[in-house]
Amino acid sequence: MGPGRFALGITLEDILSITSRKATLSGLALIGTSALLLAGCAAAPEEDDTAAEGSDFLPCMVSDSGGFDDKSFNQLGFEGLKAASDELGVEPTTVESNAETDFAPNIQSLVDKGCDIIVTVGFALSAATLEAAEANPEVEFALIDDAADADFDGAPDFTNTKPIVFDTSQAAFLAGYAAASYSTTGIVGTFGGMEFPTVTIFMEGYADGVTYYNEQNGTDVQTIGLTTFTGGFEANDTAKTTAANLIEQGADVLLPVGGPIYQSAGAAIVDSGKTVALLGADADVFETDPTYSDLYFTSVLKGISSAVSAVVSDAAAGDFSNEAYIGNLENDGVGLAPFHEFEDLVDPELQATLDDLAEQIIAGDITVESYLNAG
Repeated sequence: MGPGRFALGITLEDILSITSRKATLSGLALIGTSALLLAGCAAAPEEDDTAAEGSDFLPCMVSDSGGFDDKSFNQLGFEGLKAASDELGVEPTTVESNAETDFAPNIQSLVDKGCDIIVTVGFALSAATLEAAEANPEVEFALIDDAADADFDGAPDFTNTKPIVFDTSQAAFLAGYAAASYSTTGIVGTFGGMEFPTVTIFMEGYADGVTYYNEQNGTDVQTIGLTTFTGGFEANDTAKTTAANLIEQGADVLLPVGGPIYQSAGAAIVDSGKTVALLGADADVFETDPTYSDLYFTSVLKGISSAVSAVVSDAAAGDFSNEAYIGNLENDGVGLAPFHEFEDLVDPELQATLDDLAEQIIAGDITVESYLNAG
């Protein structure tokens, strides 16, 4: 992760060029989700025949395997769906997935219920979503965290499919810079649930922020764990052991990326008896899950809720478009949470520096590379 990762200029065409690799990424999604080894059948869709009088618009959503109460990725998607539905005066229909084999049947169950728009939460649902979109051109689909076979003009092959993606590397860059500034051991760590681009984008942006901090301050803070994955998106002993190993190697700031695996990292920190700061991903975990509030340094935010709410509202108004939504620092689609309990522990000048770095990223003076802008 050297200086070569920073360049000038970002174009929409560059950001969307990743989609030419769609077939490969869809394969990754299918392989990766098989590794989750989750058992059980999908929950039946909630009965929602109580839409507000005068409205027959039915918004729907399928979760990834983490479920809608994961206090992270899926929960944010559900909150966005609920916010739009409340505004519209309708009741949404949702169904949770427990395994990869649930994806296609869950989507079909919502098609059968007459959903007007179906939002699928996560990269892993890409193949099933696109298959359903092709088979049901009268239904509108929105896919979170996948480019949905978009062409280079910024739109998917299917006019009824809208990609919702986030350049979280930009916000993770700021988190990495902050982590390097705070670290006293000179070692910070990260690990992921599975090696998906939507996971590694956090980890690599974080490492780039550490590298940039070193370049600007003449330091040598190390990032460890960049190739470390737990094999799933569950808070379990594997995630806890993974975090414990990084702590033993000297990491005093940790960024776990993969839904609730941060909870396992929190438990590992407590058991270690060491002073280690913990970062959240997707949601501000200080607000969504106060279990380890005294450990939360900050969180790398992904504006899933607001993006979903906007897309659903547009669909209800007849303004659905298959043009990709790309969340970044400029449109507040990604960001960094407050330091909360750590506010008095970080360098007093840190927030001003981060604000300045964000402005430089928005202006194109610093480009943080990711799979979304790789040439």
